[in-house]
Amino acid sequence: MPDEEPGTPVPPGGEDPGVVTLTIPCAPEYVGTARLTILGVASRMGFSYDQVEDIRLAVGEACTNAIDRVARGGNGSGPGSITIRSHVETGRLTIEVEDHTGNGAAADGDAQARPVEEIDPQELGALLMEILVDEVAVEPLPEGGTLVRLTKYTAEG
Repeated sequence: MPDEEPGTPVPPGGEDPGVVTLTIPCAPEYVGTARLTILGVASRMGFSYDQVEDIRLAVGEACTNAIDRVARGGNGSGPGSITIRSHVETGRLTIEVEDHTGNGAAADGDAQARPVEEIDPQELGALLMEILVDEVAVEPLPEGGTLVRLTKYTAEG
């Protein structure tokens, strides 16, 4: 697929490009970098302009929520980092936003992923993410931090 034009969707049955990973410091000035990276990934998959903007905004909200968790109760070990993994698959884009802040939704290693409806209603960013993408899941990490999984389906998905 190296000769493809930018914006060409992943062909059905074709080889998927895989995973694009970006790690940024857990600080507001780096959220724009995450949004720009997602812009490139989503645009290449054939999403419409509006869908790309929705995805970009949802990723920005997930990053901002991670930064807010640090501000509310840092673990004393510094600001941490945020890793954004974009899983490019035929028919869908799944983005994992994982913060390594030590401030997970729960520190319990047996905690399960939970639907967005169970998140504190004061977290308007979570509601916005639910509106902008097709699926949202939030999972506390055993070592602290939180994994937010965003999925957006293409027209063929």
